[in-house]
Amino acid sequence: MTAEDNEPAVPESIKNKVTVKALYAALALGNSDVVPKLLASDLEWWFHGPPRCQHMMRVLTGESDFSEFTFHPRSITAIGNDYVIADGWEGAQAYWVHVWTLKNGLITQFREYFNTWLTVREVSLPRRDVARASHTLWQSQTRELFGQSLPGLLLAI
Repeated sequence: MTAEDNEPAVPESIKNKVTVKALYAALALGNSDVVPKLLASDLEWWFHGPPRCQHMMRVLTGESDFSEFTFHPRSITAIGNDYVIADGWEGAQAYWVHVWTLKNGLITQFREYFNTWLTVREVSLPRRDVARASHTLWQSQTRELFGQSLPGLLLAI
């Protein structure tokens, strides 16, 4: 028996949060060697917002460098074992939310919401549990943009 056998396993949610933090750190440093190692080769992405604001997609595909738009997450939250949500803003007019899906430590799906309020709800529970069937897991809370009119979306996971 080794010392490693006695150590508690790190929860998948914590590992996934560390992976997403590493991605943002690599982007902030312009470390293009690290980013592809964190992403699945068949990364699936989805975007909601003005087409000109697909900043992360352009960075991840190499269309732009890391300085076109800087992502400084205000919060990074693990949701269950598969999802990590980050949000932040760049100036007064740019609020973004990123929803990352991870499998086996690799980012497999990316959803970017730009200038959009987002509510994430759990809907995978049996229908008989109506009280929790619309349990909110995460919601945009941007005091800086509170008075602005932004579209709102519901993400069901």
